[in-house]
Order: sequence, then C-alpha cells, then structure tokens
Amino acid sequence: MAVLTGLAPDPRRPGYRVLELDRGRFTSLPEESLGDLPLALGADLDAPTLDRLQLLADVEAAHRAALRAQARRPHAIGDLRRRLIQKQHPPAAVDAALERLATQGLIDDRRFAEHFVATRGARGRGPARLMSDLLRQGLDRRTAEAAVQVTLATEGIDVAATLRMVAERRAEQLRSLPLPVRRRRLTAYLARRGYHGDAVRTLVETLVGAVR
Repeated sequence: MAVLTGLAPDPRRPGYRVLELDRGRFTSLPEESLGDLPLALGADLDAPTLDRLQLLADVEAAHRAALRAQARRPHAIGDLRRRLIQKQHPPAAVDAALERLATQGLIDDRRFAEHFVATRGARGRGPARLMSDLLRQGLDRRTAEAAVQVTLATEGIDVAATLRMVAERRAEQLRSLPLPVRRRRLTAYLARRGYHGDAVRTLVETLVGAVR
C-alpha cells in the first residue's frame, strides 16, 4: 500500500499533475489520464490503482523518450519502438506511447519514408539502397516501395543523372589504380549505393574501360 501525499498541478507542464506517494515524487501525468482513478489526498492506494499509476508512468516515460529521439532526427515507428525497448522501456508502455504519438500526428511512417527518400536520394543513394534502408528501419515493403517510386518522381530526382554523377566522382578517386581493380571497385561502390544492372555495367565501361 502507498499513501497519496501530493496531487498538484505541474508548474512546468500545463495540463499535468505531479503525484507524490509517501511524500516522495512519483511522476507527472496528464490530468485526463487520471480522471477515472480514485485519487484523494491522504488516502491509501490499493494494488489495482498502484498498478494503473505505474503503467501510466511507464507510458509517460516512453512518450517523453520518443519525443526526445524524434527531436534529434525523424524515426520510423518500428525503429523507434526497437530503440525504446533497448533502453528498457516496457514493450506495452512503448506501444501505448507510440499510439499516442501517432494520434497526435507526431509519427507517421509514410511521411518519414518520403522525407528519407527525398534527402538520401538527393545525396546520391539509388533506389535499391533506399529500399533496403527503409526495410531495415522497420517499414513494410508496400510503404517503402511507394515512397521510393513516388518521392523520386515528385522531387525531380533523375536516377540516371545521379548515378552518373556518383560514378564519375568515384572513378576520379580510383584513377591511379589498375583497370581491373578500378572496374571492380567502382562496380562494388555503385552496388553499395543502390545501383545495379545494365546501366551500371555500361557506365563503368564508359568511365573506366572494358576488359580486353
């Protein structure tokens, strides 16, 4: 059992209340989340109420951690979930916090994917690399494919022109190496950047030379 010894407005967070149990600070929670709980100053809290308060506190902690992570850089929902659980936030609390963020419009996989493709595509990453990066961050394949196809077009990113720019820059860096080595390294580099197929083979032959 614990005694509720404080239930005051949080001066740093409008709409929140600071809860104290047994004269020690417990947490700060949104007022709306406390509405159905039997809370009275000086009252003993039963086990179900304490469990509910602990869950709310865990959700609030996960929510704040997610906001801090998003402030540093955008994350896909699956990637953000994985990171929060790695930091020892309970999975159920993480799921509730992410649902809250989604409802608030603060996380959205489609929006994240489009921003990711626009920024990375402009820096020279090819479609295959963009797809693998998005899948690795937990996006479903349909969302990732749509983001790559639509965003490259809407952002006016010419994949062929970007491929040539990336290849020319790398070929220049490799020019002192023997021809077979240049071909092999340039092809491998372009593959890592997400470019494959006949266009790559033709460009490598143009920039480096064909094997005799």
